[in-house]
Amino acid sequence: MEQVFSYILGLGAAVMMPIIFTILGVCIGIKFGKALKSGLIIGVGFVGLSVITGLLTSSLGGPLKNMAEIYNLQLGIFDMGWPAAASVAYNTTVGAFIIPVCLAINIVLLLIKCTNTINIDLWNYWHYAFIGAVVYFASDSIWWGFFAAVICFIITLIMADLTSKQFQTYYKDVDGISLPQPFVQGFVPFAVVLNKGMDLIPGFNKLDIDAEGMKKKFGVLGEPLFIGVIVGCGIGLLSYGSWKEIVANIPAILKLGVSMGAVMELIPRITALFIEGLKPISEATRDLVSRKFKGSAGINIGMSPALVIGHPTTLVVSILLIPVLLFLSVVLPGNQFLPLASLAGLFYIFPAVLPITKGNVVKTFIIGLVAMIVGLYFVTDLAPFFTQAAEDVFARTQDAAVAIPEGFQGGSLDFASSLFSWIIFHCVHNLKWIGCGILVTGTTVMAIINRRRIIREAALAAAAANENK
Repeated sequence: MEQVFSYILGLGAAVMMPIIFTILGVCIGIKFGKALKSGLIIGVGFVGLSVITGLLTSSLGGPLKNMAEIYNLQLGIFDMGWPAAASVAYNTTVGAFIIPVCLAINIVLLLIKCTNTINIDLWNYWHYAFIGAVVYFASDSIWWGFFAAVICFIITLIMADLTSKQFQTYYKDVDGISLPQPFVQGFVPFAVVLNKGMDLIPGFNKLDIDAEGMKKKFGVLGEPLFIGVIVGCGIGLLSYGSWKEIVANIPAILKLGVSMGAVMELIPRITALFIEGLKPISEATRDLVSRKFKGSAGINIGMSPALVIGHPTTLVVSILLIPVLLFLSVVLPGNQFLPLASLAGLFYIFPAVLPITKGNVVKTFIIGLVAMIVGLYFVTDLAPFFTQAAEDVFARTQDAAVAIPEGFQGGSLDFASSLFSWIIFHCVHNLKWIGCGILVTGTTVMAIINRRRIIREAALAAAAANENK
């Protein structure tokens, strides 16, 4: 079973998602041709996003390595990036069964009105399998691994429900969509607490600098395109050790700047494809499920955060975080993780944060910075267990994605830095049955609160509908 799922998921999102959405579209009553077109457009979106993020990592890879050598930025945990986390997730029994198990749980929770999100983002189910796999290897118990994965799934579904209204209000063309990924939702607690704290600081509550405001204040220099060029050129300058080398490599520095500008400009255009492809399937799915589950306050379709990572504030803050995070990772006491391969994942921190900060660039940057500082310590803390899992998977599969260089431990900022992953791991691994009780109790309370909210909103919606008759 593990080999079957590894093969299917090895096809990648660009192949897997068109197949899933075509089948889903036909099943919910969309004509085959229209369903196929929608699925292929989504696939093209994933291909385009992969090309752009590949441009980001390939362009930054050499300069960042040069910076690490010039400034002696050598730390003990090697950045494996999300491919290693995905390989660890799906090359275990937990990963092999995570999709059917979580789908079944999702349906049950929907029936008992503890959620109104249907998570069809099957490609990203590996997020739950990741924490389950790390717990499995650390505890040597498949049951603890499944427990951790299921708890993470349920908590994330509820968080997707609780953040769906803000999400749909803030972004355009995402009605009926929510984001049920633990990496995305794991940053919401940081955003809520820090945003309220900053509003208590005199002046911060009046601070309103969004992406459009930056354009007005700084002109063309405030646009994501130009910020990308400036930051790219800055990283290029720092990747050479002398003025002589800088002068000799001016073309390479300018090329890096233009490449970063291209990333900032092209990502919004690519993410528009996801909206175009998803729209007919989302509308049909929501209509069908609403008919089948009457009395619901409205069903949301759980989708990939790739839909909205092209927002200007996300792009600006992500690109500004790169040099700051590199500097801090070296000077922070106790941190052993230098993020390199994981930097392309910074875009995915903010999809659920922006609705809370209303796109305020300064607030969003501070929240992202604090979350990533904490995330560096999370990765450092989980590195021994991630390394154990990666070495086991490599021994069985010889997958190059999990091959850790000799003398290093392995880590990944993308998902090991998630608040949910870290809490669930330590509750299960360190506290055992006590931790299990804490997680079950907390998750149950969240589910009950969410159920009451869903029923209350359904009643209000029904009353409003009767008044309009």
